Order: sequence, then C-alpha cells, then structure tokens
Amino acid sequence: MHNQISTRKGWRVDLTSPRLPESHRTILIAPGAGFWRKLLAFSGPGYLVAVGYMDPGNWATDLAGGSGFGYTLLSIILLSNLMAILLQALCARLGIATQRDLAQACHDHYSQPVSFALWIICELAICACDLAEVIGSAIALNLLFKIPLVIGVCITALDVLAVLYLQNKGFRYIEALVVVLILTIGGCFLFEIIFSKPELQAVLGGFLPHAEIVSNRDMLYIAIGILGATVMPHNLYLHSSVVQTRNYEQSSAGKSEAIKFATIDSSVALMFALFINAAILIVAAATFHKHGQHGVAEIQDAFKLLSPMLGVPIASALFAFALLASGQNSTLTGTLAGQIVMEGFLNIRLRPWLRRLITRLIAIVPAVFTAVFFGTSGTAKLLLLSQVILSLQLSFAVIPLVLFTSDRRKMGEFVSPRWLQMLAWITTAVIVLLNGKYLSDWIGLSAWIGRAF
Repeated sequence: MHNQISTRKGWRVDLTSPRLPESHRTILIAPGAGFWRKLLAFSGPGYLVAVGYMDPGNWATDLAGGSGFGYTLLSIILLSNLMAILLQALCARLGIATQRDLAQACHDHYSQPVSFALWIICELAICACDLAEVIGSAIALNLLFKIPLVIGVCITALDVLAVLYLQNKGFRYIEALVVVLILTIGGCFLFEIIFSKPELQAVLGGFLPHAEIVSNRDMLYIAIGILGATVMPHNLYLHSSVVQTRNYEQSSAGKSEAIKFATIDSSVALMFALFINAAILIVAAATFHKHGQHGVAEIQDAFKLLSPMLGVPIASALFAFALLASGQNSTLTGTLAGQIVMEGFLNIRLRPWLRRLITRLIAIVPAVFTAVFFGTSGTAKLLLLSQVILSLQLSFAVIPLVLFTSDRRKMGEFVSPRWLQMLAWITTAVIVLLNGKYLSDWIGLSAWIGRAF
C-alpha cells in the first residue's frame, strides 16, 4: 500500500502518512450503492468548509454593506460565493487525486525554508481567524446573558473538549453537529427576513452587478471587505484533508466518482453560506438602510437596534443566538484546520488536545487583553484587523492550490481541464488584486498614491 502511493510523480519528496489519521478513510462508501446513497455518504466535508464562509468575520462587512448601501452589494456576495465554490472544488480534486492535503502538498513541493515560511504565514491566518471566532462568540454571550467579554472569551476555549470528544466518537458526529449549527443560523435568519419584510424586487435586483460599486469609493471598499472576508485560507487546507475521510475505491473510476460527489457536496453546502451572508445583508438593508440608519457596522449596534426598529422583541435575541452558533461552529472547524496545517507543513504530529490548546491560547491572549483594556470598541477593531491578516495570507494558499491542480505531473489524469484552469487563474487574480487593495487602503498606501498623483 505505502509503496504503491509513495511514487513521487512530480513531487520533491515521497508521500508520508495521512493527516487526521484517527479519521482518515473511516467512512465507508459502499461500491454498489445508488446515486442518492453515495451522495449522502460523501456529504459532510462541504458543510465543515461552509462554516468558514459565514463566521463572525463576515458579519461586520455584511452589516456595513446592507445598512450603508441597501441591497446593491448582494451581487458581490454572490460573486464571492461562486469564487468559493470553484476554489473548494479544486481542494477536493487535489486531496482525492494526490492523497495529499494542501499543507502536505506545499511541504512535498517547496524547499524546507519556503515550506516553513508558508507554515508561519498560515498559522498567523489561523490565529487571526480563531480570534474573530472567539470574539464573535464572546460578544454573543455578552449580548444574550450579559456575561463580561473577558469571561466569554475564556468560555469559548471549552469547545476544544467538544471537538476531542466528538472526534473520538467518529468524524460523522463532528459533521452532524456542524450541520445542526448551520441549520440553527439559517433558521434564525429566516425569521429575521420574515420580520424585516424586504422588498422582493429590490432583493432580486441586488443580485445583478451595478457599475456604481466600482465608481463609489465607499461602496468599493466594503465590496472588497466582503470578498476578503469570504474566502478563508484555512478552508482550503481543511477541505483538501477532510475529503480523505471517505473510504472510496482507490481506482481511477473510484477517484473520479469521489471528485464528482465531493464537488456536489461543497457546492450545495456553500449555497447555505450564500443564503446566510445574503440574509445578514438583506436584514440590515430592510431594517437599517430603509430607516436612515446608514452607519450600522458593529454587531453590538445591530443587536441594540433590531428589536426596536422591527417592533419584534425576539429579533435581537435571535440575531445574537445565530452569532453564538456561528462563532462556536467556526471554532470547531478552525481547530481541525490548525491540526491539519501543523502536521502537513512540519510533518510532525502533536496530540490533538495539545495542538488545539496552543492555537486557542494564541487567539485568547490578545482577545482577553483587548476586552480588558479597550472593551467592546476594541474587540470590533480587533475583528477588522483579523480580516486584514486573513486577506494578507490568502494569496499564499490560493496560488499553490491553482498551480498544483493545473500540473499534469502531480495530478495525472485528474489535472484541471483547460477551462477550469482559466477560471481558477481569473479568480486568483481578482482575489489577489482586491485583497491587495484592501490591505493598501488599511495601511494608508492608497490615500498616499491618491495625493501623490
């Protein structure tokens, strides 16, 4: 078995043991099963990935977009979701065809110094992502139960125990919990949409691109923020690993079928992320923008205003409950991604509880510090900073992914077809340029260039 899969085929080093070995190929795919049974068996990894597309980091940009510009930026949410579907399909293709996740692929392709540098950048991104989730959960606990932010931040660390317990029970239990939390978030926002009574025609019109998005500088900035907050670097590493939890036939036909079903799974799951992100923006547009409140960008402000403006006492509580589910869901998948990245890049294996504890401590320390010294306004700024760090790292994950899946020596017969390669490189260029713009605005470079020229 090992001799069979350790041929290099375009890689610098041989393939070593799989990551997440406790879950690797543990979910059996019955060879003679029909389409729907196979689809159900393959369903799950896509929902773990979809979580990253609706985490608390996305909420601030969606709220700002809806309250500031009505339904106009729905087209940007749709565009970023289509980009996400394409990139996650490439992740599934890489994981199934090469039996490597993206972190392993980087380790096996690049020299040790380059691989180490990529690992450091990726760990920063995971810590930034973890930071957004910890803060989001702490804000939700504060809004719902008046728990101080500092204590709320510490409570969120307990999810480590939940992940360990569920992973020992079986990977399907983690997937089931994630799906339940996604449905909870979706259910909460379905009620919010009903309460806010948006105009259907205006909503549908928002999904069509508007030239104003490019010409209006403020609108463009939030549009870039939405794109930057949507595609999460750690999702690319996570997906390329968790598709390998399925025990499908290791033949050409088996892998081809696995790629097909994994792509359907992630595409359907990401439609839930599209609904939730669009719902946040629609509720903000129908509630805040409609009544002249154009500056609602912070989660706490939205919570305070929702119930009074809609005249529905439960509206604010549902909003905070959805935020809590979103934060906890994201920490579950973030800790898994951390384990995959450390093991893949460094080819070392820590005990899962130790790995998760390290990641969580790195996120909790700055969150506690900010909560103690700067309060709620500081946590909002930290949430924005975490998104900037993520936008910095994204190119370092997307470019290797597209390079590897376009390389016939590495992918063999499963190399991306020419049309998919073109779409992938266009998507990569858009992401790199927009994240570069987002970053240059944040550090003041755009303003300096504007004054100079």
